[in-house]
Amino acid sequence: MIDRVLDAARGKVDGADALWRREEQTAVSFESGRLKTAGISEEAGINLRVLAGGRMGVAGTTAAKPEPAELVGRARASAELGEVVELAFPGASKLPPIPTFFDRTANASLDDLIRMGRLLVERLARPDCQINVAVQREVADTAVGNTAGARGEYRATGIAVSADITRIAGDDVLMVYDQYVGGDMPSDADLEALVRSVETRLTAALKIVAPPDGALPVVFTPAGLAAVVLPLEQALSGKTVLQGSSPLAGKIGETLFDERLSIVDDPLTPGRPSSRPVDDECVPSRCTGLVERGVVERFVYDLETAGRAKTQSTGNGRRGVFGKPHIGYTNILFRGNDGAHGGHTAGLGGGLLGDIDDGLLVDDLIGVGQGNVISGAFSHPVGLAYRVQRGEITGRVKDAAVAGNAYDLLKRIGGFGNDGRWLGARYSPSLLLEGVSVARR
Repeated sequence: MIDRVLDAARGKVDGADALWRREEQTAVSFESGRLKTAGISEEAGINLRVLAGGRMGVAGTTAAKPEPAELVGRARASAELGEVVELAFPGASKLPPIPTFFDRTANASLDDLIRMGRLLVERLARPDCQINVAVQREVADTAVGNTAGARGEYRATGIAVSADITRIAGDDVLMVYDQYVGGDMPSDADLEALVRSVETRLTAALKIVAPPDGALPVVFTPAGLAAVVLPLEQALSGKTVLQGSSPLAGKIGETLFDERLSIVDDPLTPGRPSSRPVDDECVPSRCTGLVERGVVERFVYDLETAGRAKTQSTGNGRRGVFGKPHIGYTNILFRGNDGAHGGHTAGLGGGLLGDIDDGLLVDDLIGVGQGNVISGAFSHPVGLAYRVQRGEITGRVKDAAVAGNAYDLLKRIGGFGNDGRWLGARYSPSLLLEGVSVARR
């Protein structure tokens, strides 16, 4: 189908690229320990982008038997009112080898996923608690091509397993959540680690203590780090640099963060559902170093933003069936160059609590992603946080908030945990940050 669409575009426009994707999803959910939904859905579609007279137009369709000439006609009509762009489609090139398809995941039946969910419900069951479990499996086929001769296709699998426990005692509502996300089915050890993680967080949260107050050391777990790392993800985007809103614009080569911190975007990470040999614009995948030992190295670009910035795409083009391509991260990794190694640990905090006389361990914040995120300033009530006194967790805190500026805090990282792990498409350890403002509410 890609070739038919591109053949129809030749001679009608100056250039074109297209993506075809088919996705099959199998989803199971348990609410309050009981099976609520179980089903299979499938969607397929084509996205076409054209260049005509220096302007860009796009069109998409999910029709079972799309007519290439009609799709090209709609894309040309879109280009008449489209943006003026300088866009160079990549030519044919060899794609890197990367395993993206796993037979165990692709062959897992609906009954297999129900059994997995039921097992987690049984393992997590405890009195006076509501257990919710969701399992979602996806199998996707992708093909991309352009009129410059580039082609790419691959099959991919992914599975996400999430579990949460809610405990209501009087006016206290406690919710503890964790997940497994991967390209291959979780092993028994992976599921046991998920159960252990939820139980560890729940047990430590049963006792409520008064929150501390002041500028304090705070350990952010991988789950609690979103408010700190989200500004960086936005600021390292070539789009925000072009818009003039990125605080990192013009800072390439400068040391702006702790010299142990490195950040990469790596679509070639084995076993991850976001890994791929080629992006959605026919650019071969490669690992992109964004921050290296505290130094800002580069930004991520798709073809359009790279053209506007007079640079090369980093292979971060992403697109759906409808709308133009945009920048999208693949697997973003936050690492500390201090010898710490990732892996599940028995306790919370990744070994960073021992030297804290009084502080917090933050596992979840409320309202992350709202407001002017890219500025780095944040102020959020805690959703799940623990007080740390004399190196030990003494209980869960309520009615507290944390505030700070991500760029300032990441200049003075107190330590990197030994608990590095994946949460969705982001990998990070726990981080100890000094001087975070903690206030009682």
